[in-house]
Amino acid sequence: MDHLERLRCFVAVADTQSFAGAARRLGCSAPAATRAIATLEQRLGVQLFQRSTRSVRATEAGERFLVDCRRVLTDLDASEAALRGVEGEPRGTLSMTAPSMFGRLHVAPLANEFLIRHARVRLRMLLVDRVVSLLDEAQDVAVRIAHLPDSGLVAIPVGHMRRVVVGAPDYLDRVEQLVEPRDLPRHRTIATHFDRQGMRPWRFRDGPVPLEPTLLVNDTGAAVAAAVAGVGLARCLVYQAAEALARGQLRIVLAEHELPAVPVHLVHAAGRRVPAPLRLLLDHMTDGLRAQPVLAGDAFGA
Repeated sequence: MDHLERLRCFVAVADTQSFAGAARRLGCSAPAATRAIATLEQRLGVQLFQRSTRSVRATEAGERFLVDCRRVLTDLDASEAALRGVEGEPRGTLSMTAPSMFGRLHVAPLANEFLIRHARVRLRMLLVDRVVSLLDEAQDVAVRIAHLPDSGLVAIPVGHMRRVVVGAPDYLDRVEQLVEPRDLPRHRTIATHFDRQGMRPWRFRDGPVPLEPTLLVNDTGAAVAAAVAGVGLARCLVYQAAEALARGQLRIVLAEHELPAVPVHLVHAAGRRVPAPLRLLLDHMTDGLRAQPVLAGDAFGA
């Protein structure tokens, strides 16, 4: 194999976590794939994979090199396609991450449209409720629902997301009127916690309100379902309660006391040139997300 084919072999081994799997993808023998990686490691002077009898996993150095290899090979494929006059048929493998529920409801349908439109592109999606490092976890693009810190990433704004307090009409009709956040301690509340952290105070324009929740759960969907059932008041991002709000199963309260809506961005690594398949994916996701009503910043009114 020449050096370029060794790079393709490296990516294939990383994708399949197997020398045999990479060999099948590339149409060569497993020993040839093994030799190619050994030669590449010798040339670079670093170990790219941790090998065991059961698995082959990229080392930290391998993960970092993988990001650059994907970009180089994608750029090369795009350039060759342009020379062949088939730039309208992008190809290659892209990776994207998003929060679990938002990804399932709003990102995955757009991704499906993109894959149907571009049959030669493959997409790996990682839907998790944590901040994923694009570099360390070899992701091309991420959806961030948060105020972004300064970084070397390129951020494309796609909208804003309200954080709301919601309750079932039946619950709100039978309890003391809720006028302002300081009334909350007299109400039954449903709170979420993640990563073994305790409940954080609910924050409003006038400051935080510490609470002792009736229900503390690590899944926002379960918290919203409890609010629909009439257990008490829940606080969530508006998309997480959108279906129940649209059906009239929940109502928003304390709207005038909400903090400003949270910005939502698509982020990707900075570079001199964005590969054509990634540019198409970014354009598609940007247009699609900006059209989502929940990202309007004033979704569901007051």
